[in-house]
Amino acid sequence: MVRLLLRHLGQTLLATWLLASVVFLLTRADGEQAVRLALAPAADLSMPAVSQAEELASRAAARHRLGLDRPLFYVGCSAAGSWEWGGWHNQYHQWLRALLHGNLGTSFRSGELVSHRLAQALAFTLPLTGLAAVLAILAALVLATGMAAFPRWQGPVRTVLVGLHSVPLFIVALALLLLFANPELLNWFPAYGAAPEVGTHALKQFFDALPQLVLPVAALVLAAVPELTLQLASALAHELRQPYIVTARAKGLRASAVVRHHALRNALLPTLAQLAELLPAMAAGAVVVETIFALPGMGRLLAEAAATRDYPLLVGGVLLVGLARLLSLLLADLSYSWADPRIRWKA
Repeated sequence: MVRLLLRHLGQTLLATWLLASVVFLLTRADGEQAVRLALAPAADLSMPAVSQAEELASRAAARHRLGLDRPLFYVGCSAAGSWEWGGWHNQYHQWLRALLHGNLGTSFRSGELVSHRLAQALAFTLPLTGLAAVLAILAALVLATGMAAFPRWQGPVRTVLVGLHSVPLFIVALALLLLFANPELLNWFPAYGAAPEVGTHALKQFFDALPQLVLPVAALVLAAVPELTLQLASALAHELRQPYIVTARAKGLRASAVVRHHALRNALLPTLAQLAELLPAMAAGAVVVETIFALPGMGRLLAEAAATRDYPLLVGGVLLVGLARLLSLLLADLSYSWADPRIRWKA
């Protein structure tokens, strides 16, 4: 079991490294755009016009500062169209060496460490997505088991869930914002988030941000609950038609006890595959809610990094999200063995 677990972890790390490498090579191919954006703040200032030579010198200095004056990879295509060796001091090799030492590089725009920017963003995104995922799973369990134990409620509840599932996340978030953060209606919660204070403990940041996280968490939960509940309710309906359920009912057990103690564990197997997709879906949804509610989280950070061509920050974020995605698949495999001991990994 330990060997298989280590093998799966190794495959996860390899897949994550390949993903980050592809993103790195694709983004660094657009180096000229990054140089223009890096020089944009200086160009916006009211400064006298510079000569062409001074502009070329500033562009060369910016390329050197961003590390874009080196070859991109170990081999590359020359101007003559032939392949040539780029040497060991290429951009990819330097990035890979730094990554192995835990250094994700520095931001093109701000000059800050990428790891520092990501840690600041995760201080908001982890409570947001983690709390929303837990609440969505609990709500799906309660609703699905309730629908299975009390069939007369299946029709109305299913209708509401299907209708809610058809509404895009940004509309749900905007509706919550207009209803519960509107001085004209119900001004119960803050409309926008606040940046974390420098030097504040992570736990204190979490409790300070709770009022700002209520509506974003509610939006993510409302977007995730319908699919989880409908899938689990369908699986429970299938299990309740099996012969062992007839035996359980013949023992005189209540309908809710039959659902919880007999049908639920078998019905969880199809839902576990959905749980592997839940974390990436929450991360994607965080881009929407963090933008709408102005939370300085991971989703908003990656969206801004993509818009401003901040490639080190973008690659670091993709590496982190990809690792979380692959680890969620690994946790799903482990959950299968817990839900059904007959399932075993094969070497």
